[in-house]
Amino acid sequence: MTALLPRLRRSAPAPMRAAGQKMVRSVGRLTPAVRLLPTFLVVGAQRAGTTTLHRLLSGHPAIISPPLFHKGTNFFDLWYDRGWSWYRGHFPVRSLARARTHSAEPVTFESSGYYMFHPLAAGRIARDLPETRLVALVRDPVERAYSAYRHEFARGFETEADFGRALELEDERLLGEEHRIREDPAYQSFGHRHHAYARRSLYTPQLRRLRDAVSPDRLFTLDADAFFAEPEKQFVRLQEWLGLPVWIPEVFPKLNARPGRPLPTDLRQRLMNGFEAADQELVEFLGDVPSWRR
Repeated sequence: MTALLPRLRRSAPAPMRAAGQKMVRSVGRLTPAVRLLPTFLVVGAQRAGTTTLHRLLSGHPAIISPPLFHKGTNFFDLWYDRGWSWYRGHFPVRSLARARTHSAEPVTFESSGYYMFHPLAAGRIARDLPETRLVALVRDPVERAYSAYRHEFARGFETEADFGRALELEDERLLGEEHRIREDPAYQSFGHRHHAYARRSLYTPQLRRLRDAVSPDRLFTLDADAFFAEPEKQFVRLQEWLGLPVWIPEVFPKLNARPGRPLPTDLRQRLMNGFEAADQELVEFLGDVPSWRR
């Protein structure tokens, strides 16, 4: 029965889902002390396989998926001003989770592709969840940027019909936005969230900020291209790092992929050349060459 709940939530009419979420959220805010805190967070990067990984981890028999949200709360990036009770209220009741898993320490988690890029999220996570582990995904930076552009265009958040033009506008759109976020923690930057195509593919500054906030032993970086090439091997590595009993699903789906025309070869090569220095910095940070540079 419990395995059917996520599917039932997704198939329910939007008004019914909204009403159910409102009711559960109201109850949750009144009962934060009896609820679990996340054992780990999937923090991004956007368009690097976070949806697929979230769905796989949600199917793990040792993990209790939160009942209220599809993927994450966006607390540490967008809704931090809503407060700690609001955040904790999203997660499962501890006693019920223990009964379901027959474990004294049930595991739950959430995912947000913006936590990794948001300039304040790492510090907030370190302060509020000092024991929680972080999982970050990195992907071929050109493919990630192009996928993000197509995703934002399809959602109506991007108006430029040409990817090259959107890249040309990126610096202008993001000018001063990170500073504004730091100066006003309640400020939500549309451009920083939706138009940072190349900037979000510069992984090392984001990973370094996470590592410096939470310590190296609490950060796991997963090469998304290697994960999709060898999903079982990489998924086992992650489970072992998280201290989970190893579980192998029947299938490894690739979710939230957005089909489209491939990049022209010349533009892809130009962008790969542009990311060369950033990828070398990533090699030095990880101590290994990412799959897209091998």
